[in-house]
Amino acid sequence: MPSPVSIRPAQASDAAEIAAILQDLGWFAHLNAMDEAQAQDHVARQLGLCQADASHLVLVAQEPGGQVVAYGAIHWLPYLIKPGPEGYVSELFVRQAWRGQGVGGALLAAMEGEARARGCSQLMLINNQERDSYRRAFYAKQGWQERRAMANFCRPL
Repeated sequence: MPSPVSIRPAQASDAAEIAAILQDLGWFAHLNAMDEAQAQDHVARQLGLCQADASHLVLVAQEPGGQVVAYGAIHWLPYLIKPGPEGYVSELFVRQAWRGQGVGGALLAAMEGEARARGCSQLMLINNQERDSYRRAFYAKQGWQERRAMANFCRPL
């Protein structure tokens, strides 16, 4: 299904709408504890870091009226053991009212296009198995394969 949005690189002026998307989700305690201005400042700082060099890309999906309805972040990771870099999709969030309309798929397609242009050997992401997107097999429907033999570890700092 064609998406009713346009995809473009995020700009500093998108920080407020990205912050609103994240706070509306209610999934991130540190963002939930912030007021609107603090969340916008936090997102603006992080977005600035992503825009500081070419190793990150943040894209937004904008509806025809100009509202940002989704965003995605991807990071380019060089590996010595792979034939090309890996693109790591760290974030992909769509406003509730826009889900099921092809917006997430359009963002993923744009990220894949950029990854191909950069000579990436693969894309990777992590999806919380308790999230609706996992239960609906959103990523599998987009052609992604779950790595069953891998364990994902993290060390909180």
